[in-house]
Amino acid sequence: MFIIDKDNNRIKELSEKTFTELGFKERDHLQEWIANYPTAVGEELLIIQKEFAGFSDTHERLDLLALDKEGNLVIIENKLDDSGKDVVWQALKYASYCSGLTKENICKIYQDYLDKNRIEAKANDRLAEFFEPLEFEEILLNTGFTQRIIFVAAKFRKEVTSTALWLMNYNLQIQCFKVTPYSLENQLFLTFDQIIPTRDAEEFMINMAEKAQTDRSAKSELKTRHVYRKEFWDCLLEEMNKKSKLFQNISSSKFNWIGAGMGIGGLGLNFAVSLKYGRAEIYIDKGNYDLNKNIFDHLENNKEEIEKKFSTDLTWERLDDKRACRIKTEIDGSLYDKETWDDMIKFMIKNMITFENTFKEYAPELIMKIKEWNKK
Repeated sequence: MFIIDKDNNRIKELSEKTFTELGFKERDHLQEWIANYPTAVGEELLIIQKEFAGFSDTHERLDLLALDKEGNLVIIENKLDDSGKDVVWQALKYASYCSGLTKENICKIYQDYLDKNRIEAKANDRLAEFFEPLEFEEILLNTGFTQRIIFVAAKFRKEVTSTALWLMNYNLQIQCFKVTPYSLENQLFLTFDQIIPTRDAEEFMINMAEKAQTDRSAKSELKTRHVYRKEFWDCLLEEMNKKSKLFQNISSSKFNWIGAGMGIGGLGLNFAVSLKYGRAEIYIDKGNYDLNKNIFDHLENNKEEIEKKFSTDLTWERLDDKRACRIKTEIDGSLYDKETWDDMIKFMIKNMITFENTFKEYAPELIMKIKEWNKK
């Protein structure tokens, strides 16, 4: 680092120092500097406690506890010339301890801090000032798992930076600030440099961490959904096979549908289930757009007669923007709500058997029609 000498149009190099050689201490100096000027870490923070030890069944103390403008608790851990190798684990413990603090707890902690430092003010009023224009009653503090961690040290060990970067992929909000003291004759200087995530890449890294977390959640949900689907199909097939041979050779699946043939290639009788519905349907897809529409139109010409056989409404989907066509009936329900399964399964089986019996009547005529259409 250099200082600019405007008068002589020169620069002078500052001498990089260590806190130890300058006689500075972690608690007496670095911690006090941050406590009295928290914007040194690049944002407005409200320090609500120093050397906080208010954890049940433990005598551990975190260096500084703060709130950011979003109402999130910020755990600030300071180290002097070396971060040490255990600082990440230490901070994670503190974050877990703080995760259970309520708004009332936080107000009390802050009031203790004000009283200890002989600051004649009420915590509620100070909080309202910090979160202005919100009224105190409107302020939300420490909601969910939003606790943040800030590390401040002159040097970070590789095991610390590597772990911090890895944890960011799990959507933990972690920042590392490298602090460096400099001297020039009798003057002392101090720099705060954010090294994780780097300022230029901060938004990108946060977005990537959020995406990674979303991807993991989606993958986990998909696995859960597969388990539910298989169990649902096991239940449905057990009941279906008592009433019809149509699905006897069909196994349960991780997918959201299972199907059986109705004796005409490209026409399938399918069950489908989702988080919103259970469905029985006839699905038409012989691989040819025009042929599929001809089959659908022929069946729809008999719509009134077909629908008389069902005790529920049918939905006729010609799907002109797609190759396939569908005739279906649905019931509200959810794959994740097992209390709805009985009604869904009864509905789906009853209507599938009606589909099976109804379209057996139309199969011979359809086979003849399909041969005619194929010749054209």
